[in-house]
Amino acid sequence: MFKRIEFKIFIRILLLFVALTVASYLLVSKNYNYLVLLTPVILYQLIEFYRYHFKGQKELEQFVESIRYRDFSRHFSVKKAPLELRSLREGFNQITNTFKEISKEKETSFQYLQKILELVDTGIMSFNVETGEIIWMNESLKKMLNLPYLKTIHSLQNRDKELYDEVISLKPAESKIAIVHLDNRSFKILLSGTAFQTEGEKFMLIAFQNINEALEETESKAWQKLLSVMTHEIMNSVAPISSLSDTLKNRLQNSIAHLDDSNGAVHDLEIGIETIKRRSEGLLKFAETYRNFNKITKPNLKKVYVRDLFENLYQLMEPTLEQKNIEMDIVLKDPNLAVEVDPSLIEQVLINLVINAKEALKDKDGAMIVLSAALNNNNKVFIKVADNGSGIPKDVLENIFIPFFSTKKTGSGIGLSLCKQIMMLHKGNINVHSVPGEGTAFTLQF
Repeated sequence: MFKRIEFKIFIRILLLFVALTVASYLLVSKNYNYLVLLTPVILYQLIEFYRYHFKGQKELEQFVESIRYRDFSRHFSVKKAPLELRSLREGFNQITNTFKEISKEKETSFQYLQKILELVDTGIMSFNVETGEIIWMNESLKKMLNLPYLKTIHSLQNRDKELYDEVISLKPAESKIAIVHLDNRSFKILLSGTAFQTEGEKFMLIAFQNINEALEETESKAWQKLLSVMTHEIMNSVAPISSLSDTLKNRLQNSIAHLDDSNGAVHDLEIGIETIKRRSEGLLKFAETYRNFNKITKPNLKKVYVRDLFENLYQLMEPTLEQKNIEMDIVLKDPNLAVEVDPSLIEQVLINLVINAKEALKDKDGAMIVLSAALNNNNKVFIKVADNGSGIPKDVLENIFIPFFSTKKTGSGIGLSLCKQIMMLHKGNINVHSVPGEGTAFTLQF
């Protein structure tokens, strides 16, 4: 083929040389008439030689243009091409097909990876380190943070400044725990970051893993073990003291007629033994209360309509609330809303929350408790118990679910801990949102 092309070029150059030689001879011999006739032939040969020379260059320009705009669908016809361009077009088609296969494989890999990242529960985000522009974030992260869209990582500062500070300060290959604050709840996440560079730009890839349930379950098991050991030791140590004090009290009363109580010593002994007996019985009752905390192991699940839960709770609490001038309002848009729960355990949770709300509404004008239920954005049922009471201070809010913790003088600190354990047994969770002076809302999510 190359030999043929070289031969054609040689023939064209030879013919042009002959034409120019004849033209030169005619010009020297002053035969202008023949020279005028020969001039169009020379011009035609020059134009044809130019077109022949630049045919390959035009083909190359078209090929480069298709590569530049990634138009791999373009096909160069080989059969209709001049003989000298067939080999070139075949090469172009082979290169285009190779690029097409590479592009298809790349697109398939990208789609495959994207589908995997959309299926995982872990939230994933990548952003430009210098500009802060969000390159990509999966649906799991959007649901986790309740964010439909983020243009830059700095936009997160307006929604959750604490989380933004944790994300910005995260270093490559580092992992740390952060807290996500939403409108009505907060939960802990594990942040893991890695950095990469491409085309001279630096990017950060961060994984957001919700570890709230795992931490709560571990914490709950730790508390259960501690309570089990503690109540066992208290019962074993205090029971003999209570029994012995009761025996000493009886013997003292039987012997009081034979004792000299002129200096009041017998009276002091009687008061001391009575105090020991009363405090030891109080400790036994305390230990028995927390022993019950560990008795709940498995809920008896069945389908229950939320309206029935609310109706039973209203009938139970209405007399007490009327005495305290507290109004209870029930908001339930879907009367057929149902949950798979243990009715007795969930009723116990709701009673505890209403009693707490009642305590927060003491001497409050226009006191109100609102019960509501609906489906949230994740199609999960939630039940909310809200009041317009005094609210809970921030430093107290962090500790309200810890066993033994109570701000009431007569409180045992077991109510909300028990509520949390019951919700964990239902594979759900309980969250609290409170504003001091405005009110508190507890949300049960199943």
